[in-house]
Amino acid sequence: MRKAMMFRTLLGGIALVVSLGGNGPAGPAADAPPPGLGVDRVVLLMRHGVRPPTKAQPMPAGAAADAWPSWPVAPGWLTPHGGEAVGRLGSWDGARLRRLGVLPATGCPAPGAVAVVADSDQRTIATADAWLAALAPGCSIPNRHRPQGEDDPIFSAIEQGQGGYDPAAADAGVAAEVGPGGIAAVEARHHALLVSLDRILCGAAKNGCGVSGEASSIAPAAAGKRPKLGGALDRASTAAQILLLEYGEGKPMAEVGWGRATARDIAALSAFHALEFRLLARPRAVAAANLSGIAPILRAGLTGSAPVTLVSGHDTNVANLGGLLDVHWQVPGIAADDPAPGGAIVLERLRDAKGALYVRALYRSQTLDQIRSATALGADAPYRAVLAIPGCDARGIKGLCTLAQFEAKLAPAMR
Repeated sequence: MRKAMMFRTLLGGIALVVSLGGNGPAGPAADAPPPGLGVDRVVLLMRHGVRPPTKAQPMPAGAAADAWPSWPVAPGWLTPHGGEAVGRLGSWDGARLRRLGVLPATGCPAPGAVAVVADSDQRTIATADAWLAALAPGCSIPNRHRPQGEDDPIFSAIEQGQGGYDPAAADAGVAAEVGPGGIAAVEARHHALLVSLDRILCGAAKNGCGVSGEASSIAPAAAGKRPKLGGALDRASTAAQILLLEYGEGKPMAEVGWGRATARDIAALSAFHALEFRLLARPRAVAAANLSGIAPILRAGLTGSAPVTLVSGHDTNVANLGGLLDVHWQVPGIAADDPAPGGAIVLERLRDAKGALYVRALYRSQTLDQIRSATALGADAPYRAVLAIPGCDARGIKGLCTLAQFEAKLAPAMR
């Protein structure tokens, strides 16, 4: 049985090299298993696909000189284009999982072989549905979630009073990330980028327009509340993400930042969104507490009977796991460590010929231009990068953990 699995994995790696032909953004066989190891469990923690702003009025009055573009769905919902782009990922993921022998080469997966848990927002439910429909077309795979709109503590553990949250530890972790000089120094280092954003938001308007006029701040943590960014950097993060979503939606460039933003601008400005996560979501005390509902699902996916597990959540959840594991990525067209729409941290359990178990992490996402086009992912494969987990070098491979080492990495969130 194990030898058959290893053989299927070897064939999968060969097929991957042939199919990529060196054309994928991450290079040929970037995600092939290390020699002597086969993948037998895969767990994805994935951000939902492209959505509009979560509010009808996404920014305070005066932040932009012109009205924001319209969207085809309600605030915060997955768009049809976003669902199509997620479907491209589901199709590509399914083909890779079949090449690796994790899913059967033909036909539907056995009942229970694919476990899916989604948050209760429309965008996360619909993202999981779109992914499943493309992963295994015509197969009835359940998408488990609470009724739409009902709070789910799995995905917002701190707000729901879960996870043994320590506000003082959270504040200390955030302060360490902010560094000397406080948030004012952080804002000062981003002054030129704030000026660039104001140019896009305001055009020719000068007085009382833009996001840079209010000093940045951080509201401290409290029971049931994470630390919160305020002022210029908070508004910049929101505005930058809206511009990125407009571009990812495939809107005409005349509507992306009112025709005043280029793809290069969007890539640079997404650093504001990544900065918010670095300061507020990646510090260990925050990340571990907020992952306390998700971490048990990740562990069960690596140790249970289902070969494939999908957790359909949010950018904050992905940033939390990135912080807990201290791993980093950069999707083309997006700033470093900014979770892309449809992007996922992928955990793979690997087995050697003697049955020893290991875990590695990858980041898998379409590039921003691939999200925008929503075209099929063939030789032009999605971005994927093996993530170096600090402290793990099993079998002499940087970033490869034994299963026990990885479980220890998750332990702070297992409360």
